[in-house]
Amino acid sequence: MNVLRKSIPARQLAALAIVAPMVAGCGGLSDFSLKDQEWFARPGRIFKAGNSSIETPPLSQNKEVTPNDLISSDGQCPGMPAPGAPADANASSEGQPPVQPVAPVALGHTECDVARAIAIAPDNVNLSNNARGDRVALITWTHGPRPGAYTFTSGRLTAIERVDVPEPAKPVRGAKKKRA
Repeated sequence: MNVLRKSIPARQLAALAIVAPMVAGCGGLSDFSLKDQEWFARPGRIFKAGNSSIETPPLSQNKEVTPNDLISSDGQCPGMPAPGAPADANASSEGQPPVQPVAPVALGHTECDVARAIAIAPDNVNLSNNARGDRVALITWTHGPRPGAYTFTSGRLTAIERVDVPEPAKPVRGAKKKRA
């Protein structure tokens, strides 16, 4: 035992005792990453029916905001149907409204990207300028798939706040009749 103590100082022995289990644990790490790579390489496990497309294009902050990306004071964007007009003129009119696909909404999206994703006219549009002179739009939806107050600065979504949504009135039931 004295021979071992003289050849390896106590500090190095302690460090070796701490590091050895960590190094030994790293041996199995490469096995997990290879299995993960194989799993993700097979598109059939990730996407159904061979559809590997993503509906939303990647968000690029470098894309300049154009006038076509800005909502008007009446809540309309270029290319959107006029208020009261059917959202999809080709939809069948079997007595049911057409089902609107729900598109994602994320910080950085433009005003019209969000308005098109929500697919209904906003309840309120407030346009102003901040202290730096940037356009600020506060657009509020109190109904629909994503009710909320959406704040845009320079045409891009910067904040989303929850709004209180009135609950629909419950139908009043008539009094129950007694059986004779």
